[in-house]
Amino acid sequence: MSGANPFAQFEKSFTKDGTVYKYFDLASIDNKYDQLPYSIRVLLESAVRNCDNFHILEKDVQSILSWTPALKQGSNDVEVSFKPARVILQDFTGVPAVVDFAAMRDAVLDLGGNPEKINPICPADLVIDHSVQVDFARVPDALAKNQNLEFERNKERFTFLKWGARAFNNMLIVPPGSGIVHQVNLEYLARVVFEAESSDGSKILYPDSVVGTDSHTTMINGLGVLGWGVGGIEAEAVMLGQSISMLLPEVIGYKLTGKLSPLATSTDLVLTITKHLRQLGVVGKFVEFYGPGVAELSIADRATISNMCPEYGATVGYFPIDENTLGYMKQTNRSEKKIDIIREYLKATQQLRNYANEAQDPIFTQSITLDLSTVVTSVSGPKRPHDRVSVSNMPEDFKSCLSSPVGFKGFAIAPEALAASGEFQWDDGKTYKLQHGSVVIAAITSCTNTSNPSVMLGAGLLAKKAVEKGLSILPYIKTSLSPGSGVVTYYLKESGVIPYLEKLGFDIVGYGCMTCIGNSGPLEENVVNTIEKNGLVCAGVLSGNRNFEGRIHPNTRANYLASPLLVIAYAIAGRVDIDFEKEPLGVDSNGKNVFLRDIWPTRTEIQEVENKHVIPAMFQEVYSKIELGSEDWQTLKVSDGKLYPWSADSTYIKRPPFFEGMTRELPKLQSIQKARCLLFLGDSVTTDHISPAGSIARNSPAARFLAGRNLTPRDFNSYGSRRGNDAIMARGTFANIRLVNKLVTKTGPRTLHIPSQEELDIFDAAERYREEGTPLVLVVGKDYGSGSSRDWAAKGPFLLGVKAVIAESYERIHRSNLVGMGIIPLQFLPGQSAETLNLNGREVYNIALPETGLKPGQKIQVEADGTVFETILRFDTEVDITYYQNGGILNYMIRKMLS
Repeated sequence: MSGANPFAQFEKSFTKDGTVYKYFDLASIDNKYDQLPYSIRVLLESAVRNCDNFHILEKDVQSILSWTPALKQGSNDVEVSFKPARVILQDFTGVPAVVDFAAMRDAVLDLGGNPEKINPICPADLVIDHSVQVDFARVPDALAKNQNLEFERNKERFTFLKWGARAFNNMLIVPPGSGIVHQVNLEYLARVVFEAESSDGSKILYPDSVVGTDSHTTMINGLGVLGWGVGGIEAEAVMLGQSISMLLPEVIGYKLTGKLSPLATSTDLVLTITKHLRQLGVVGKFVEFYGPGVAELSIADRATISNMCPEYGATVGYFPIDENTLGYMKQTNRSEKKIDIIREYLKATQQLRNYANEAQDPIFTQSITLDLSTVVTSVSGPKRPHDRVSVSNMPEDFKSCLSSPVGFKGFAIAPEALAASGEFQWDDGKTYKLQHGSVVIAAITSCTNTSNPSVMLGAGLLAKKAVEKGLSILPYIKTSLSPGSGVVTYYLKESGVIPYLEKLGFDIVGYGCMTCIGNSGPLEENVVNTIEKNGLVCAGVLSGNRNFEGRIHPNTRANYLASPLLVIAYAIAGRVDIDFEKEPLGVDSNGKNVFLRDIWPTRTEIQEVENKHVIPAMFQEVYSKIELGSEDWQTLKVSDGKLYPWSADSTYIKRPPFFEGMTRELPKLQSIQKARCLLFLGDSVTTDHISPAGSIARNSPAARFLAGRNLTPRDFNSYGSRRGNDAIMARGTFANIRLVNKLVTKTGPRTLHIPSQEELDIFDAAERYREEGTPLVLVVGKDYGSGSSRDWAAKGPFLLGVKAVIAESYERIHRSNLVGMGIIPLQFLPGQSAETLNLNGREVYNIALPETGLKPGQKIQVEADGTVFETILRFDTEVDITYYQNGGILNYMIRKMLS
């Protein structure tokens, strides 16, 4: 049972305007405190405040206090517990969370308990931001048309979420059309420092911290709020009041010096850092930024860098709070009184940073330095966010990619096909030509950049100069602008750049992730036919954070991440292999060549406009009514019941089968016998490969399921929008058209049913194995599960009958999700792989598990057709083992509630 806090003696207080504010004086606990990285101090405060020797133990506090640069992952791992202050969800992962909560209520009722005990204990904010698709672009009223379609397609989902907001306590729903979750978090939801009510009328102060069901939750690190992405399953446990069990991380100090050049953007900086840190190797580690260069960056710049933390592989990319942070809070209309209280608390607990003061620099596991003045204009691609290319090198790099073997930097275009092209007619009656490198999608999108006024206004100023020079964009290029919040639209309008953006085709098409998440919508049929008929490698250019193969659009094989300014520049050029230094974008009215340098705004120009037009009143205007939603949202009628009335006819919301057959007692552990390999995969299999969020292909098992329910392809919507229905999501598991499964010869969502040697859709093969009573395993390479944190990337394989995954290495969040669904993550020993062991995926696999005595990281023996090898059990903590023994984290929580 919970006990008294053993650190209560370190509680102190101050009084302001008659209110007593209490806090824990961490520095007085141990003199090592002032040497700790600032990110570790947040972990420490949470452990001290929540220490009850039940959920959080005294040894957790001592372990964090004893953090040392000598700590190395894998050699002297230290497990600690962490209770975040809150949880944030986006709708694609939020719907499954609410579905699971609703199903848990049913399960508790079935097992004789009180279903109303199932409620979020930790505050949960859910922002509906992933559901809008770019169906309409470059047409009048594109925004209204896309939003109307969004509501038409997702009305059932939205109704369900609105029911959840009423049925469950402590849950805030931000309606659709409000913005992207991470930008709304930055501008509105983040507290920086929490104020909680105490029983004696005083207030308790503690740092804001958050876990979210999207890997880019890290964006909030730019505001000094410690946060990162977790699996939806793990987030649900936090919502139920559980702590996160984690390994105390190494902390890499990333020192910034100097200043950015007048022509460089924050996007160029983050792409540079992403490549640098990915090469260094920071998976599972904290990165904390320090040095005088940090003070030169705005909070929006810092947030851009923190946003792409998953792309460089770290758990967090943290910027400690400084006066610039408090200035941003004032700019975004947080109250002066609140800011004063935050400042006093941070000073009292030594958490307010002065980046110019080296005496405040903590000790780090390792320190590296970047001189900001060395950053050059860059893009990343064509298939990975960390493959940075200097814009000056793009012509040569793209040419090399065309002819290189198939891989992250190669398309294997035959020499005789390098000059391939195709022509088509457009609505204007003109004939246009496509070739390798032709741009067909150009999207200013994603929280990475649309949260940053400097690059958004920079894009607007570039558009203004381009239009004034008489430049235009080819009509077949699908251009779009999807801001991360209404504030962006506000300052773009006030600064007068909207008409110029619209003139170039960058109309506002919606408020959400859109193109970056794969909701780019369809390309015109003539464009698609020309690309496919001629085997062209055409390009998408987007201001996003992800460009994995098959994610943006099936017909853009090359996709480049770029600043909003470069998105416009490449759209005007019409191709990605242009040499901007030598080749003009076009000619002006006098017939004079116009180069990119002629229309590129400097940072000084941009800052002048930003200082004038990005003001607190805008944030007040937009966010004062954000929770009301549109008229469509307000008129949605929902049930008042505490149990959800499931409909057997629904193709969006379905009671999941996770708790079927569940008992109050723990099931016995059993070894896995006579398993078959469902998929035999290589390196860097992403969650986009495992659980696509984009469109549902017309020839897929999911499409056949929907067609069987009398839905037409127009109404299929996306996989992401149907995450509340397990029947569709199971059929969509591994449905990526770019999946490379070595059991079959062609790329795509197919596999071999080994006993019959019949090639089938993956879902159909899994169903046949289920009928035969055959358990399944996956055999994969390095970095399995990289990319966005998606609970369905674990739930889907679970429903296909996958009992274990054998990989060379795992992405952190995905490994956690597998454990949360009761799937065993096994890891080849160092130096070993499927290749070195001569495995081909056609073997019968036997995995020997002890009935008792499972330990984190122990060796587990696997036998495959006579080949016997040891693997590492990637249950990293005792909590992982507890979850697995219960059949998953949600089953564990139900049993805990019942007991």
